Amino acid sequence: MKSLWRFSILFIFLFFYASCSKEKRADIAAEKMCDFVSSISSYARQFDPDFIIIPQNGCELAFNSQDPADGMNGSYLDAISAFGIEELFYDGSLSVDQERLSMLCELRKLKQVMVADYVSDNAGIPDVIQRNLNEGFICFPRVSSNYDYTQIPDTAIHENGADIHTMQDARNYLYLISSKNFNSKREMIDSIREINFDVILIDLFFENEAFTNTEIGQLKIKANGGTRLVISYINVGAAESYRYYWKDDWRLHNPNWLKKPYEGYEDEIWVKFWKPDWQDIIFGNEDSYIKRIINAGFDGAYLDNVEVYYFLYFD
Repeated sequence: MKSLWRFSILFIFLFFYASCSKEKRADIAAEKMCDFVSSISSYARQFDPDFIIIPQNGCELAFNSQDPADGMNGSYLDAISAFGIEELFYDGSLSVDQERLSMLCELRKLKQVMVADYVSDNAGIPDVIQRNLNEGFICFPRVSSNYDYTQIPDTAIHENGADIHTMQDARNYLYLISSKNFNSKREMIDSIREINFDVILIDLFFENEAFTNTEIGQLKIKANGGTRLVISYINVGAAESYRYYWKDDWRLHNPNWLKKPYEGYEDEIWVKFWKPDWQDIIFGNEDSYIKRIINAGFDGAYLDNVEVYYFLYFD
């Protein structure tokens, strides 16, 4: 009986130790991601003090210890300009993420919130628009045919002719990070120039060719004559094998910061984002991804996959 009792005590101790250890690793990972985003912002704002930084998902990073009860993370909030969120109200069907919604309602008092909801068909779009409008968020509804952000809607939501100087001015945005539906870069540019979205979110590249400063300048004028913001997508949490930085001999675990397969995206691998080699790819030097975005004349960067810290605790 004593052996069984001792075993039970040991099991309980190890269970709680492992749980606390995992929680601690998660906290460290979150801190490292906050530092990563803040460092990207600091670097970019050396060249453009108004450079916009928008992390996608991971809105809990805006709070100390990722807990709204612990107050807001002021340094992180200073580093970013808005929040990008996917599937807040709809993930195919109505499925409200109440925890994130509660956080975002608090954060909207300070920053713009950009919601990309996914509805199964066009019938759900009016409800998406109204739910976001009720909370003061701007939204980009997409249906199954536009799941990968490949299409330009016919009109912008709450279209307006005002000049857009900051994210807080925006009433709508276009999320268009794939160029596969366009035969040429010129066709894509002309198509975007014909619409009146306040914010344009696109990739730095058309296929493998980066947009130029002149081309991005053309996109900063809405069809109705108002000015707008043009933001570049960048994946900071996963390496993409079709990007300029990818080496022919790279594969999972080689380099060792290529950590884990990204299910559903065969061309992407989750990275140990805290590793210097990966961070050097993203920012801090002339050949870095962020510097290329700045050189192309974008107003800011949209940082995808900041939530990688959820999945990768430190080894």
